[in-house]
Amino acid sequence: MIFSRPIDDRYFEDYQPGAVHRFGSVLVEEDEVIAFAKRYDPQDFHTDPEAARNTIFGGLIASGWHTAGLMMRMYAEHYLTKVASLASPGVDELRWIKPVRPGDTLSVRVTVLDAVPSRSKPDRGVITSFIEVLNQADDVVLSMRAVNMVGRRNPGGAS
Repeated sequence: MIFSRPIDDRYFEDYQPGAVHRFGSVLVEEDEVIAFAKRYDPQDFHTDPEAARNTIFGGLIASGWHTAGLMMRMYAEHYLTKVASLASPGVDELRWIKPVRPGDTLSVRVTVLDAVPSRSKPDRGVITSFIEVLNQADDVVLSMRAVNMVGRRNPGGAS
C-alpha cells in the first residue's frame, strides 16, 4: 500500500488501521557489521569472521541492535511523518528472529495496528505499528511493535 500523502505532508489521519506499507532497501555490509559490533556489541560472532565460523551461527552475523538501527533509518525515511512526528514512548515485543549476515538486503514492512486520537490532547493521536524487517528471501529477521505520537492535521477532530 502507498500512503495517499507524501512524508512531508503526512499526519495522524493518514495512518489507517489495517494498512500495510513496504519500503526501503539496505545492503548489510561486513565492515559496518564489524565496526558497529566492536563499538556496541563486542561478541565474536559479530566482530571476528574467523572466530564466528566456530559458533552456532557458522559465520559472521550482524548485532540485533545494528539490525534495529538499520530498521529505524528506513522507518524514519519512509514511514514516520516529517512534519508531525512527536516522539515515541517506546517499543514492545522486539524479536530477533533470524540472523542477518553481511550481503543480506533488508527492507521493512509495517502494519498499522491502531490509530487512536488523544482524549486529553486533541492536537495528536497515538499510532501502534507492527514492524517487520525482511531479508532478500522475504524471511522476517526482526519484528517489534512501536508506538508513535503523531500530530493531527485537523486538531478539532474532523478528518
